[in-house]
Amino acid sequence: MKKLKKLLLITGILVVVLIVAAVLVVGLFLDKIVKTGIETVGPKVTQVTMKVDAVNISMLSGSAKIKGFVIGNPDGYKEPTAISVGLAEVQVVPSSLLSDKIIVKNIQVDAPEITFEGGLSGNNLTKIQQNVNDFVTGLTGGPSTNAPAATPAKPAGPGKKLEVDHFLITNAKVHGSIKLFAGKELPLPSLPLPDIELKDLGTGTNGITPGELVQQVMSAVTSSTLKAVGNAATDLGKGATDAAKDAGKAAAEGLNKIGKGIGGLFGK
Repeated sequence: MKKLKKLLLITGILVVVLIVAAVLVVGLFLDKIVKTGIETVGPKVTQVTMKVDAVNISMLSGSAKIKGFVIGNPDGYKEPTAISVGLAEVQVVPSSLLSDKIIVKNIQVDAPEITFEGGLSGNNLTKIQQNVNDFVTGLTGGPSTNAPAATPAKPAGPGKKLEVDHFLITNAKVHGSIKLFAGKELPLPSLPLPDIELKDLGTGTNGITPGELVQQVMSAVTSSTLKAVGNAATDLGKGATDAAKDAGKAAAEGLNKIGKGIGGLFGK
């Protein structure tokens, strides 16, 4: 009996040691795994580059910090980045990491810098949004707006699903330029965006995929940005009309029309 108790004690100690060692190993490499995942999977969803300076994860508290997160611009646009985030903080229910559905209590993104580049013929943010839509549509088996008709959509994999209870973007600013006629561009002043808040994403039984989360967040960011840029262009056009009178009236009215057109893309 004593030998059995001693054996059970030794076995229990070994199990604890193995668990602690596993947690330490995962803790040491999880930051790098997540960083690599963002930089490899993200571009497949958006079709633009994604870079992260650092990821810091605490498994015990379920918190994570993502520093220096940058989303690149699509081909054909001159600026290197579309969105730049200094710091994003994430709070996850730790026990859900082992389940099929990861529950994210809160994601907060503070002071992102958004670069708008384009005009009525198209812009960088709408292009990224279209890429994300095509990716999500392809996974769900629907028709893709960009993919050739002969290319079959790939079925969705079993992967983990998400529930995001609260997603908040604060202190966002937009800068960049509006393309005018004859290849000319109008620089934008720095435009503040109102807070963007999304709630109860994927709270159903099935949750949402990471691609669907990106789709919803990107849609909200694009919509808010286009409204701000459209309003700014309209205001600039009105100001130019008053200042230039007859000499610049046609150009100013053209800018006014561009502003209304850009704002109307997501203003319905």
